[in-house]
Amino acid sequence: MSATVKNPFQHIVEPLDPKDPKQQFYNLSKLGDPRYDRLPFSIRVLLESAVRNCDEFLVKRSDVESILNWKETQTQTVEVPFRPARVILQDFTGVPAVVDFAAMRDAVMKLGGDPEKINPVCPADLVIDHSIQVDFNRKSDSLQKNQDLEFDRNRERFQFLKWGSKAFRNMRIIPPGSGIVHQVNLEYLARVVFKYDGYFYPDSLVGTDSHTTMIDGLGVLGWGVGGIEAEAVMLGQPISMVLPEVVGYKLSGTPDKLITSTDIVLTVTKHLRQVGVVGKFVEFFGPGVAQLSIADRATIANMCPEYGATAAFFPVDDVSIQYLAQTGRDTEKLAYITKYLKAVGMFRDYNNVSQDPDFTQVVELDLDTVVPCCSGPKRPQDRIAVSDMKSDFEACLGAKQSFKGFQVAPEHHNAAIPFQFNGKEYTLSHGSVVIAAITSCTNTSNPSVMLGAGLLAKKAIECGLSVKPYIKTSLSPGSGVVTYYLKESGVMKYLSQLGFEVVGYGCMTCIGNSGPLPEPVVESITQGDLVAAGVLSGNRNFEGRVHPNTRANYLASPPLVIAYAIAGTVRIDFEKEPIAINCDGKEIFLRDIWPTREEIQAVERTFVIPSMFKEVYEKIENVNERWNSLVAPSDKLYTWDPKSTYIKSPPFFDGLHMEVQPPKSINDAYVLLNLGDSVTTDHISPAGNIARTSSAARYLTSRGLTPRDYNSYGSRRGNDAVMARGTFANIRLFNKFLNKQAPQTIHLPTGDTLDVFDAAERYQQSGVPLVVLAGKEYGSGSSRDWAAKGPFLLGIKAVIAESYERIHRSNLVGMGVIPLEYLSGDTADSLGLTGRERYTVIIPEQLTPRMIVDLDTGKTFQVRMRFDTDVELAYFHHGGILNYMIPHNLPSM
Repeated sequence: MSATVKNPFQHIVEPLDPKDPKQQFYNLSKLGDPRYDRLPFSIRVLLESAVRNCDEFLVKRSDVESILNWKETQTQTVEVPFRPARVILQDFTGVPAVVDFAAMRDAVMKLGGDPEKINPVCPADLVIDHSIQVDFNRKSDSLQKNQDLEFDRNRERFQFLKWGSKAFRNMRIIPPGSGIVHQVNLEYLARVVFKYDGYFYPDSLVGTDSHTTMIDGLGVLGWGVGGIEAEAVMLGQPISMVLPEVVGYKLSGTPDKLITSTDIVLTVTKHLRQVGVVGKFVEFFGPGVAQLSIADRATIANMCPEYGATAAFFPVDDVSIQYLAQTGRDTEKLAYITKYLKAVGMFRDYNNVSQDPDFTQVVELDLDTVVPCCSGPKRPQDRIAVSDMKSDFEACLGAKQSFKGFQVAPEHHNAAIPFQFNGKEYTLSHGSVVIAAITSCTNTSNPSVMLGAGLLAKKAIECGLSVKPYIKTSLSPGSGVVTYYLKESGVMKYLSQLGFEVVGYGCMTCIGNSGPLPEPVVESITQGDLVAAGVLSGNRNFEGRVHPNTRANYLASPPLVIAYAIAGTVRIDFEKEPIAINCDGKEIFLRDIWPTREEIQAVERTFVIPSMFKEVYEKIENVNERWNSLVAPSDKLYTWDPKSTYIKSPPFFDGLHMEVQPPKSINDAYVLLNLGDSVTTDHISPAGNIARTSSAARYLTSRGLTPRDYNSYGSRRGNDAVMARGTFANIRLFNKFLNKQAPQTIHLPTGDTLDVFDAAERYQQSGVPLVVLAGKEYGSGSSRDWAAKGPFLLGIKAVIAESYERIHRSNLVGMGVIPLEYLSGDTADSLGLTGRERYTVIIPEQLTPRMIVDLDTGKTFQVRMRFDTDVELAYFHHGGILNYMIPHNLPSM
């Protein structure tokens, strides 16, 4: 807040404790407005931020009134600013953010400004968790070997991040090997209530990872944004957002004793996808919430992007405070957190119906109805009851190529390919499990499912069961605390015996860092064109994400991951068929080894204790010796190394104009790609391995690298030359021009089939603008800013789609790429578009939010420009959010 402008709500400031008058808070109850008590708890957080930051410039009194009037504005588009308390980043998205900051400092310097003005003004935490890969598994030294290899591959990136932590204020780095960003956030970084600069206020955040919403399970309002938008927030710019609808999700009943939190979240995900919550907040209430632990709530909140909502909020209650105590937060903090939240009406009693606020819409789930389930084989929202897995997979085999189809000819459904591995013969067939990974923030933060997996492993070993040695098994906990309680409870040794050794602390298989499969396995899959399966306790299973050789990927709870690994196939009905036959010839069923909720809770009460969390987290910033010994420069301006293939000054500020440029129409554009529904950010900008035949591989080879040094696309996001070549490089991209899956397109003027980058380069050499055609849910998946930066660098001026996922639309806006949306009822097919037309988009000089404009392809139709707020239009007029920020950090010229 500006020091020279008095906050018009200063009259409601008072001490929280009369004995400590210097620590104050904005007492929203003193507004004396009856509308406040009817607001959803999530909206109250937005209101408090607006009240506290009101300066009649960035945040106005009228914004406060708009939020208070939330109930009456549901049918309107009302724009409000929001200043989150902090920002969180992971390294895949953090590196490009720091690269942008370094380049912005250079640009400000060249324009005569002070480069140190480019500096975070709100706290930012960056957790390095996305770099480690499963190169080694099944051995006791796998963890150390993977961590050593991670450091060897990423030393240059890590040095750059360490420079950033020195060069920029308010930026803290959590070193590699510490855990997954969202679990570290939950267990350590979350304040719940800030005590800062003389004020108490609610913790809130945005993060450069779509699963930032996990923190909503603890009652901290947060959601994922693109890295570009996060950079603006770090530099002091409030988020401009449309005041959201809030769907109340009422939970009732009690889950069956065999149900896991994973089963609940996969059920919720499918349900809310059907309800339709894109761009909305979901707020949970009802007596069923009180039945859920914070870990359970965090699991549900984590998968918020998979059901499409912006946030999935569980207001703070007594269970939240108990969790904070369990994870080692001190008693003084617990006292002021409770006192503050009760004082401002943000402390929840889920059994007290009189506290239930108004919602836009209410939907309900009876927890009694939840059954064990998985999701797949290609999307998180495609839930399948475990009892139906076998029949569903077999139906998918023959179905037409789609989200639920592989189009395998009926005569090949029972194909079996024998192969040799470690001197023994095995057989692979459709549905054979070749990857089984206990991974991801979604589940590894939850002691109940992790201990459940350990207890199932114990019972399996005692029954004489094992996992076939060619299956790539792995365990990548979200923090060191998990390993601690698995060892202390005595179950770690059983997990190890089944092949589930700890391989690293990071996202690993969930982000696509699954590492190589054994060569005989790959050869068999290729020879038989098999639909091999991966089973993981993750949150994403999009095509080509987990591994190029696993066409079917299923999300499952950690105990089910082990179960399918033991079975060796997803073509099994656990209720009717034995999971395996032991060495004594006895049939063992899954029900024989499945632990009950009571068994799990008894172990959890004994072994998940505060001292573990304190011991792990009090040394988290200094425990990695290789990080501690890493030498990084300390200059305020970064010295770019022209030989580097990891860190490169981006071209985003080349030709920067200080004056606002009038908008220009897009004339006679070619279509680069003609795409269908649910094109994900993994399709647009893959994070996994760089294929040897790709444009990016050819570039890296030209720079003297061999394939073993390519690393992943995610690790090279600090180099725009690699990332531009990696745009639309996913092998599972389905382009209607080709009518098959391939990272290629047709160069329309010549008819040549080329890699997407090579085609775009030809168009750019001819000075021709480009557009992309797409269907519904364009840009779903991860909050990946390179999925917007890459298309920008390819010369794509606009995307024309039926609908967009929230974060990706925002990222396109941030890069100055126009998101155009067909009007209701229109599609490419209904308009007779083939993609082979030339496209002219008529853009008037005077633009307004969500404006309808004409598009001419030889015939004229209308589309909506998805600039949803005036601030987004301001970004567009400046050529994107990064260019917008430069003049705002310069002295007047």
